[in-house]
Amino acid sequence: MTTVNLNQLELTEFTGKDNPKQHCRATFPMLGAHGTQHSATVYFELEPGDNLGRHTDSAEELLLILEGEVEVSVGEEKGKVSQGTIALVPKMVPHDLRNIGSKTARVLGFFGGANNIVATFDETFLPIHSNVVDTAQAG
Repeated sequence: MTTVNLNQLELTEFTGKDNPKQHCRATFPMLGAHGTQHSATVYFELEPGDNLGRHTDSAEELLLILEGEVEVSVGEEKGKVSQGTIALVPKMVPHDLRNIGSKTARVLGFFGGANNIVATFDETFLPIHSNVVDTAQAG
């Protein structure tokens, strides 16, 4: 059995090259490199006022808000969601999350149907100097 404790993850800090409010700490707790065959996960944290960055993913995603309050935009829709809420993001639909609360937001994303996910952001992230995150290179 493969398990991951979300409270003991080693997170990487990402910041938008031209936008310091595009800022998160993130990792991929489960994906193909860890043995998944048809799914993957992403875990990230956003500080108050920070956003993840508008992007598309190569697979459908379910976002589970573990802590905090965020504004989620999916395509042209926007909504406030908080702890215990799941939001659906269809494959290749632009989306973003922004922490609108007063404490750190913690989010777990579930990708179905694929163990390799490619996320393409509108803006370049540091320290990777790219706008593409490919889980085939993570792990």
